[in-house]
Amino acid sequence: MKCPSCQNNSTRVLDSRPVDEGRSIRRRRECEKCSYRFTTFEKVEEIPLIVVKKEGTREEFNRDKILRGLIKACEKRPVALKELEAITSEVEKELRSQGVSEINSDRVGEMVMDRLSQIDEVAYVRFASVYRQFKDLNVFIEELKELIKKEQS
Repeated sequence: MKCPSCQNNSTRVLDSRPVDEGRSIRRRRECEKCSYRFTTFEKVEEIPLIVVKKEGTREEFNRDKILRGLIKACEKRPVALKELEAITSEVEKELRSQGVSEINSDRVGEMVMDRLSQIDEVAYVRFASVYRQFKDLNVFIEELKELIKKEQS
């Protein structure tokens, strides 16, 4: 590993710790020439997962986009960031375990909404209204009726 300060190739590892639920390793390193300390992360290289959008375009799966959407939906709601990160991780894990290289954005959104509905109903409706692009009040009311039906069963 090259030192970011002096570009020397000789560094030593001072400390290694698992991070990101054991999917990465954080290493503290020190340059043997200039004694500069820095952090590196080691992560398993995964096969890219491509999301096929509604209009047919394709883009690489981005867990940060899901997390940002969840954070926005949960604004001013009593939902911890840890819960939202857990939803994001669960969805990504399930998608990668399916062994496919492409997935429809509809499927991703449904997976997120299924989990969010169990945590906070208001956040679920907010997320669904953006994700499903409610056209008018009637569509919104239908979604609420479905949510109430689920709650009662």
